[in-house]
Amino acid sequence: MATEIKEKQIRVSRVGKKPVVVQAGVNVAIDGQHVTLKGKKGSAELQVHPWVAVRQQGDSLVVNPHQITNDPKHRAMTGTMRALLNNMMIGVTQGFERKLQLVGVGYRAQAQGKVLNLTLGFSHPVEFKIPEGIVIETPTQTEVVVRGMDKQQVGEVAAKIRAYRPPEPYKGKGVRYANETIILKEAKKK
Repeated sequence: MATEIKEKQIRVSRVGKKPVVVQAGVNVAIDGQHVTLKGKKGSAELQVHPWVAVRQQGDSLVVNPHQITNDPKHRAMTGTMRALLNNMMIGVTQGFERKLQLVGVGYRAQAQGKVLNLTLGFSHPVEFKIPEGIVIETPTQTEVVVRGMDKQQVGEVAAKIRAYRPPEPYKGKGVRYANETIILKEAKKK
């Protein structure tokens, strides 16, 4: 009787299996669980979770769990760390961008230095202080473009600006993302 010896395989999430390609002009420094990327847009750092190991193989970064385990939490953390490293790689090379539109009569935006001035139908103007690492441009009075190196920070700033006057469901007035679809409700009939 032949006995089969099966080698225990490391199961990783689908996202975690893909290597992160190191772009041209990006310097990678791995110091234990600390990864630093430096590119033309700046530098980014990530403290990798203890369950995960990051190695550089040629022109790519490979993310694997430290232990051979089939625990779903370890697989999920591998995918999370890989996604964060990929976002850092895109951030230091290209950067991220979110576009907002102001829909409504008299709604205006104007970037002046480190302050974004918004007129959103309130009795007072809204002054939004632009955080460090974020660039806000206003190509027209009704468009706001938020740019930055950190995907999470760009999304958070765009969400804060949108939160001042979210789109209302009857006329669609307010601050919305450029690609957002607002489903309008029908007005009450007599």
